[in-house]
Amino acid sequence: MRVDDDATAGAARTDAREGSRFVIQLYVALVAVAATAGLLTGAFVDGLSAPRFLFLVPLPPTPLGFAVYGGLTIALVLGIPLALVRYVSQNIDDVEGQ
Repeated sequence: MRVDDDATAGAARTDAREGSRFVIQLYVALVAVAATAGLLTGAFVDGLSAPRFLFLVPLPPTPLGFAVYGGLTIALVLGIPLALVRYVSQNIDDVEGQ
């Protein structure tokens, strides 16, 4: 391996870390927005029924209950595909190398 190859590999690792950091920050921001939307919905909309997270866990029909529901729902809906993409992207090189 030449010096140029080492520098390129190091830059690629740095870019990958920065990309991962950006995706995580975007994920956290989207979950926070969903929780805020739930909080505002619970605070300003009257006559709402109690939300049930995953149709199993009843939450109170309060602003905090809707904030938890919104945040957890978006965290799950976005988190599972992101985890799968990360798993595949980390293991795709192993399959190509065989």
